This record gives sequence, C-alpha cells and structure tokens, in this order.
Amino acid sequence: MAKQRVFVVDDDETIRESLKAYFEEAGFEVATAGDGDTALAMASTFQPDIVILDLVLPQMDGLDVLKELRRAGNVPIIAVTGRSDEVDRVLGLEMGADDYVTKPFSRRELLARVKAVLRRMALVPGPDDQQSLNMPGLYVSRVSREVRLNDQRIELTPKEFDLLWYLASNRNKGVTWEQLLAQVWAYQECFFDERTVDQHVKRLRRKIEVEGSPFRITTIWGVGYKFEATDLGVPI
Repeated sequence: MAKQRVFVVDDDETIRESLKAYFEEAGFEVATAGDGDTALAMASTFQPDIVILDLVLPQMDGLDVLKELRRAGNVPIIAVTGRSDEVDRVLGLEMGADDYVTKPFSRRELLARVKAVLRRMALVPGPDDQQSLNMPGLYVSRVSREVRLNDQRIELTPKEFDLLWYLASNRNKGVTWEQLLAQVWAYQECFFDERTVDQHVKRLRRKIEVEGSPFRITTIWGVGYKFEATDLGVPI
C-alpha cells in the first residue's frame, strides 16, 4: 500500500527536519519546503495528501500560499502560527484551512490531528450507508462530494463538506460542539477547541445562507448548532 504523503511548509529548518523524521517514523512519505514559492512549485509534483503550512513565511506570505493551494484543489491543510493573537488563525480558517495548531506545538498532537483529518477524508460509504441527501433546494452526494443549492453547484472545502453532511443529516436537531469535533474532526477530548468549529460554521453559512435558501445554521448558545431546513416556514 502506498504511503500517505505529508507536505511540511515551514521556514524553520529545525522544525522541518524534526517533523520529517517524526512523520516518516510514523509511516508517512514526507516532503518539505522552506518558503511559499518553493512550496507551490513542489505541491503540484509531490501531490500531498495533507499539507502542514506555517502562515508566517519569507518572500510569499503563508496566507497567500494557503489561498493558492485552496484555489488549486481540496487538499486538506493544517495551518501553523506562532503568533499570540488569533488574527492569522481566524484568517486561515476563513480562507479554507481545515485546522490549525499554534507554536510551540506537540509533535504527538500534530500527528493525531493529521491522522484525524486523513481518517475523515478516507471515509467511503458502504452499500448500506446513506450516500446522498436530497431535500427541497439541496442535494449533497457523499460519494462525489457534490453539493447543489437551488440547482447551483457550490464549492466547499473538504472540512466544510464534512460539516454540512453531519449537520444536514441531523437537520432540525441540535448538535453540540463535542459531537461535531468527534464526528467531523474525529478529535480526542484533549484537542477540543470550539473556535475551530465556529470558524468553519461561519464560512459554511456564507455559502448556504443565500437569498432564497430555506436553510439556516442557527446557534444554540452554550451548546452548539442546529441545521434548520424549512419550506415556506414549515420544517422539512
């Protein structure tokens, strides 16, 4: 079986070499880059299964690299920032990162996050599993990962798709942050972070809560969220 490919983009050579050795020992194929231009040039040839991307890079800013990677495809991205404020983390999530870690981070935690993201991406529905959601105004295919809203295709990142699938599968039911992190992010409790969920929900809302859409993601304060589907005011 081919090894899964991890692409580490960080301007700190010590971090690059440390993560390369650690992930190779864990059974991954690893490539590294120290700046944004090199990263974009290598990404198309290496074709990683997941990218670990430092948002503070020389020459080309990490957020710009994230934007270009997201424009080119849906490879999962874990953003890394060393800044104490939340600006980069929020921007990274809003621009399509699937998760983030803050320096200094534990290699063990990062490995667990990488495995969690890849595990979610690898889930393929079996013959007895529900493979699509089809309700008035919304079609979601779990196999092709296609989403159509009012007959218009909308583009979602991998994590946005997983989030929509779980919320829409539980439409008109409240789900907690803990449930979302467990089912969508496959996190262990020690990695719990409500802000990750909140930022992805914020981005998903922008894409599905358009004019004429009967769908809303409402906040249940102190608990989590609910995907509401209505038809002329009557719950579907």
